[in-house]
Amino acid sequence: MSLPSGFLDELRTRTSIAQVVGRKVMWDMRKSNQGKGDMWAPCPFHQEKSASFHVDDRKGYYYCFGCHAKGDAISFVRETENVEFMEAVEILAREAGMPMPKRDARAQQKADKRTQLAEVMDMAVQFFRLQMSRGVAGDARTYLQKRGLGPQTQDRFEIGFAPEGWQNLWDHLRGKGVAEDLILGAGLAKPSNKGKKPYDVFRNRIMFPIRDPRGRCIAFGGRAMDPNDNAKYLNSPETELFDKGRNLYHHGPAREAAGKGQPLIVAEGYMDVIALAEGGFGASVAPLGTAITENQLHLLWRIAPEPIIALDGDTAGLRAAMRVIDLALPLLEAGKSLRFALMPEGKDPDDLIRQEGPQKLQEILNSAIPMVDLLWRRETEDKVFDSPERKAALDKSLREKIKLIRDPSIREHYGLAIKDLRWELFGQNRRRDFQPQGGKAGGFREGRAKFQPGFRKGGFDPAPLASTKSSMLVAAGEGADGRLREAVILASLIRTPDLLLEFDTQLERMECSDFERTQIRDLLLDCCDTNQLGDVEGRVFDALGPYALESLFALPHVAIAPSVRRAGDLETVRMSLAEEFAKLQADKGLNAEIEEAEEELAVSEDDTLTRRLHQAAETKNRALRSEQEDRAHYDVGDNGARINRDERDAFDAILDKINFSRR
Repeated sequence: MSLPSGFLDELRTRTSIAQVVGRKVMWDMRKSNQGKGDMWAPCPFHQEKSASFHVDDRKGYYYCFGCHAKGDAISFVRETENVEFMEAVEILAREAGMPMPKRDARAQQKADKRTQLAEVMDMAVQFFRLQMSRGVAGDARTYLQKRGLGPQTQDRFEIGFAPEGWQNLWDHLRGKGVAEDLILGAGLAKPSNKGKKPYDVFRNRIMFPIRDPRGRCIAFGGRAMDPNDNAKYLNSPETELFDKGRNLYHHGPAREAAGKGQPLIVAEGYMDVIALAEGGFGASVAPLGTAITENQLHLLWRIAPEPIIALDGDTAGLRAAMRVIDLALPLLEAGKSLRFALMPEGKDPDDLIRQEGPQKLQEILNSAIPMVDLLWRRETEDKVFDSPERKAALDKSLREKIKLIRDPSIREHYGLAIKDLRWELFGQNRRRDFQPQGGKAGGFREGRAKFQPGFRKGGFDPAPLASTKSSMLVAAGEGADGRLREAVILASLIRTPDLLLEFDTQLERMECSDFERTQIRDLLLDCCDTNQLGDVEGRVFDALGPYALESLFALPHVAIAPSVRRAGDLETVRMSLAEEFAKLQADKGLNAEIEEAEEELAVSEDDTLTRRLHQAAETKNRALRSEQEDRAHYDVGDNGARINRDERDAFDAILDKINFSRR
């Protein structure tokens, strides 16, 4: 079977030889450089212990310095799988998602049209270069000189000129004996709708040859000299040689420069790439008249693991950067990412190098930001998050973006990075402070409102009624269960500080029963604010002394709590903390109802008291019904809260007290 011209080139472009070989060998990571695609392993073709088998992923070949085996991905599959050439091609084509062409016995008889088209394109390059030296290109030469592109630069990038007129290139190529179908097939001319001769695609334009990684001219980009032209830049139409979404401008030289250690820079256009290359940044490429495509991203990652997207410092440049983010998120892998270097507003890399020099651009490249930071900027810039609803909308938007990442490890690290950025945005808004014994600030942030026992936003809590303080329910809740729960919560978070940021909101709302525990709570919150979670127990010890920790962890119910005994077991501690906070919230709601009932007992008329008694009885009945349905230690009450049986017994005592007062 004869394959269509270009099929094998496309297959080799889409195939990573390192991945193909990696299925058969164990890489020597001490000798390999994965970022540069320079991989070493013991040879799979002969017995050896040293890593003398070399794979160059960028160039797509392997070579063994021991047995001298060499070849590309196709030959490797042939040798290791013991298959014929076409079967090896079929194996790689399936993996690359390329359908095999239909068998055509006459294909071998046909000339390689792609080779012929490439020859025609080279003839066009020479024609345009010749025109640049003639009088018709005076304005074009002046323009290039103003842009800093002298004769040497023009020669290096083979910049030419397409003169005005409808058939200049057509007549030149036809005079050289080039067939009409080849000129049309190369995208250099278009057929006339008026029955006349085909006409040139490029007229009165500065011409930039576009070459593939092998150095063959496959297309042109033309910059209009007429300011009134509809298209300032015009690329060749797509042909058998040229697919604009699968190629990059300056691909071959950039790959070579990146192999020598230069950072890969992705600019917006030809002039930017030329300016970058002339400024010493040889590993520079540009997409071809479109936004970056998925195929181009894979090409970039084959050149370098972390290309820098250098976009213009205007609204269009930022929009282009955001489109790249959405495209890249699902494709991210370990060792494959992007960074973004945003130019000063209103400037592109070409402007920056000409006006401020290469050093200024290098400074911007050195400060290129990771993709996660630009994603955060897009979701938060010029927005106000002054309500829970707006914060929730931000969280939802970010979750949706992170879910696009297929690699679970990358997804996890993005979630952690977003959490840190979120803390920086919202954590600064907290208004709490901590003062350890002795009045020293302990290095904590100053300028926040000091939280003292009994103090809340809006003023001091009103003193509880005497009847409330003497109630059995309050004694059971705040004096016993409430204190036990807050002790378990504080001890658990001290021993497993990794969950502090997850529960900081609930911790902030927790009102502690004494000053010492309030100090511990505020210290934990300050650890959240400063994101210092490494040695929380040591910080508590240094700030409050040994007694605070000893008195907390010596409590029997703390010592036996699963969240303390199994400190570091995130799932166990997380579930225990969630349960303890839920119980505290249920206690708080029930206590508030009893306080209101006892206050009304002293001041209300009989009908009000009757109504309250009726509500209390209904609550009791619901709890009793719940107990019959759930024999566990905890029952679920009317509002979904879990009611402790001891609390309900105390509640019964309150009802008895109310009934006695009625009698």
